[in-house]
Amino acid sequence: MFFFADFECPYCARAHGELATRADRVRVVFRHFPVRSVHRRAFALATAAEAAARQGAFWEYADSLFVDQGRVDPPHLWERARKLGLDLERFERDRRSRAVAARVERDIASGLRAGVVATPTFFVGGQRYTQTPPAL
Repeated sequence: MFFFADFECPYCARAHGELATRADRVRVVFRHFPVRSVHRRAFALATAAEAAARQGAFWEYADSLFVDQGRVDPPHLWERARKLGLDLERFERDRRSRAVAARVERDIASGLRAGVVATPTFFVGGQRYTQTPPAL
């Protein structure tokens, strides 16, 4: 299942929680789709999650973002990274890198090509679903 999501989207947070209960039955491939017109920090959160991914902690970092959507400014991003035991200098360097931004932009472009217009959007077997995770 492909899951296009925005870390500031409350519907994405709820969907993420529902997907976590199905982790034993479904493989989720996360795709960034920050809706910057609505969520001013969405792109920065996506790059932070990708910076954590470069240290093997994508899902843990994503979980922390979805659980606490009220704390999304840099000090909170660093604190999350610190709690996960990440190298903070590397995290910050990666978070601000062109390579990480390009990774997020590729997800956005692939979502647009696939017809994603809102979050959350799911694809299972090539079929698009919106708003709630499909029953699996």
